[in-house]
Amino acid sequence: METSKYIHTVQYYETDKMGITHHSNYIRWMEEARVDFLNQIGWPFDKLEALGIVSPVLNVSCDYKISTGFAERITITVGVKEFKGVKLFLSYTMDNEEGKVVCTGTTSHAFLNNQGRPIRMKQEYPEFYQCLMSMVEGK
Repeated sequence: METSKYIHTVQYYETDKMGITHHSNYIRWMEEARVDFLNQIGWPFDKLEALGIVSPVLNVSCDYKISTGFAERITITVGVKEFKGVKLFLSYTMDNEEGKVVCTGTTSHAFLNNQGRPIRMKQEYPEFYQCLMSMVEGK
């Protein structure tokens, strides 16, 4: 399943005194793109939460390449880097309007029930499991 890219327009409040996007915002953009990604594949957060699935972030990494500034449109591509049933690893590539990579990143997530215990996705939510497995890069 191919998803559309997420587009974020840099807001004035996201920049610092030098007019450059503050580094912390790229992490927020990853979350925006992740929420959009899940919506596109038919598994929005509200659906997951209604099923009793929570998905906390375990790790975030960002590699900043080029600065961005106010009013720039940043295209974010989300990919499933790896999925092991309990842990999901997502990749992010952020491009400016010239097609230059401004940032790459990864996040890792667990799937837990409402009691905070790991979920065996393959057994408990096979449709969601298969959806994510079908999107693993390089398969």
